[in-house]
Amino acid sequence: MTSEKQNELKELALRVREHIVRLSTDGGCFTGASLSCADLLVYLYADFLNVRPDNLQDPERDYLFLSKGHDVPALYGVFAELGFIPKERLDNHLKTSDSIYWHPNRNVPGVEFHSGSLGHLPSVAMGVALDARLRGQDQKVIVITGDGELNEGTCWEAVLVASAHKLNNLTFVVDRNHFQANIATEELIPLEPLAPKFEAFGAEVRRIDGHDFVALEEAFQALPFSDTKPSVIICDTVRGKGLPSIERRADRWFCNFSSDEVVELLKELHSQEATTLTSETLTVR
Repeated sequence: MTSEKQNELKELALRVREHIVRLSTDGGCFTGASLSCADLLVYLYADFLNVRPDNLQDPERDYLFLSKGHDVPALYGVFAELGFIPKERLDNHLKTSDSIYWHPNRNVPGVEFHSGSLGHLPSVAMGVALDARLRGQDQKVIVITGDGELNEGTCWEAVLVASAHKLNNLTFVVDRNHFQANIATEELIPLEPLAPKFEAFGAEVRRIDGHDFVALEEAFQALPFSDTKPSVIICDTVRGKGLPSIERRADRWFCNFSSDEVVELLKELHSQEATTLTSETLTVR
């Protein structure tokens, strides 16, 4: 990946994080978890997947399922920046007049399937991958899970079935931010060693830094990792990435900030990027 491309993706990720922060008021959203997967979603939609605003009805497009649906502010931000939805539509967050709320809804262009109840979409993605295989299509199917979500047995059942059917067109991606809601995963139900668990269920696994665009490109461009197995990419991430004041904090899973706090958080976000804010950037919509 060229340095120019890295900078483009970093700038896009910064704008997505701005949207996440702005959605964290007037009712709030799952801020910390959304910030952890912003870079991942930016890379997938901006550089990897064959999914665009103009091909959403094409049955041969690629598919991404956001199983950890509470991260949808990051998805909204990506969609707004890439033209799936007007940026102004984000102003409707939590309003009864729209479907922009705490979990994905198919009334938002680009959302493939409703999610919110954890553990459901790995099986949905597995079914879509199997359907593509039966149709002789070769599109990519990606499903993003949370690490705490892996406590749901349906996640592992999906990996088992995908392995049984040799679905190498299916990739499970784990946003490994080491928190489940308001507790560290290893304090509740320890997941480590995580990669060997997936391998035991029949998947081929790689583990990377989920905030490193070069590492993301190297991993995803290497797909499928096996001709006969589903792939798993474990992305080590930081809850609240980009805002040191809330990073790695168990109490910053869901946030509902005041307008003044949002302004300060936007300043903090940009200070991390050594970027000068304009008055327009600081506007709380």
